[in-house]
Amino acid sequence: MKIERQLAQMGITLTAPAAPMANFVPTVRTGNLLFVAGHLPRMIDGSVLHRGKVGREVTVQEGYAAARQAAVNCLGSIKDAVGDLDKVSRVVKLLVMVNADLEFDQHFLVANGASDLLVELYGDQGRHARSAVGMGGLPRGSCVEVEMVVEVAE
Repeated sequence: MKIERQLAQMGITLTAPAAPMANFVPTVRTGNLLFVAGHLPRMIDGSVLHRGKVGREVTVQEGYAAARQAAVNCLGSIKDAVGDLDKVSRVVKLLVMVNADLEFDQHFLVANGASDLLVELYGDQGRHARSAVGMGGLPRGSCVEVEMVVEVAE
């Protein structure tokens, strides 16, 4: 449980995955790949961190923090699916969706909130392919949504 100890030392608490409000599941495993559905930056109390559009109501720094929290929530779903975050042998891919003002062009800086956390936790195995894209809106007015694909050990 090395990764969970690191999270605790960082003051980060994993939350239990929220029940989906639509017709999907939080994770799907096929072979050694675990596909993690998009997660919002939901806090322990259920509120969404930083609602609004990045570049308008939300700063890049707030978007970064929200992307980091959304990645934490993805880790909570991974733990729920495989039992131990140390079973992640590789972070393969991230998709970071940024609810952004039309003129905003720094999606990659917001996405670094998720990427930096994963590299901090997993080192080189946390380095991943990534897409950071702008959206006209996201569920619950969230400024970001993060989904990921990880490889897990048997």
